[in-house]
Amino acid sequence: MVQQQIPVDNTAIFEQLWGITKELRQKIDARFKLQPDQSTKDLQDYQAQVGAAHGSLNTFSGKEIDWLVHSWLREPNSGFCNMHLTIWLGSHIRVPHLAFAFATVPHLFFYIDYIARSDIFTDLDYLDRYYEPANERYLSFTNDERFQQYISKTLYIRQVQSQTSLCYTSPVTEETIAALRSVAHEMIDRWLVWVDEAEPVPESERAALAQRDLIMRRAIAERDPDNKIAVRLFGEQMTDKLVRSLWGGDRVIHNS
Repeated sequence: MVQQQIPVDNTAIFEQLWGITKELRQKIDARFKLQPDQSTKDLQDYQAQVGAAHGSLNTFSGKEIDWLVHSWLREPNSGFCNMHLTIWLGSHIRVPHLAFAFATVPHLFFYIDYIARSDIFTDLDYLDRYYEPANERYLSFTNDERFQQYISKTLYIRQVQSQTSLCYTSPVTEETIAALRSVAHEMIDRWLVWVDEAEPVPESERAALAQRDLIMRRAIAERDPDNKIAVRLFGEQMTDKLVRSLWGGDRVIHNS
């Protein structure tokens, strides 16, 4: 995607998108108690050895959240930026995880999803409870001509996306960014209610759920097709460290 970009100063757009993630983080911080994981302390401010690319990656953990990633990276000369806010819940409840990814390439890209933690082919109660409420909003985006649905060429990435995931590109305008902000808050507000209302997972099932979560989190990080962009910008060694940080490969805090 970066090869198709034209030189553009996207600083204002970057700040708007990053500001949305900070608004979402404020809601997370108001609800959960989190500690920074020291494994990513040296990634709070990192730069490419050659070129202008730079970024920041911060990870957190707590009693209810197993792993939270809040990160951004930019290549100012091309107008490319990418940012993530992903919240992976602990195994005490089975509420879907919550994922946000925003980017400029240099057009606007966003992905927002509830990551399933049950087999929604057979667990119809789970499907109805957590995905039916998002279906109307999903359909509204498919009918909005301002947004073009983005379909990943990577099989696994398509596999882990829910059928109500919002994965779109659009022109960068005040209207499209306002729509993104609105739906992002809608998704997190709904999710926070689910967390508060969730029934506990039986102790006997928690280890298996935690293992499933970790396998999925690692696979998503390692199979992300955009890792090749990071390799080009930062080199393989730094990219490997960034990818490991996304799934917690070097984490210091391990929740029981």
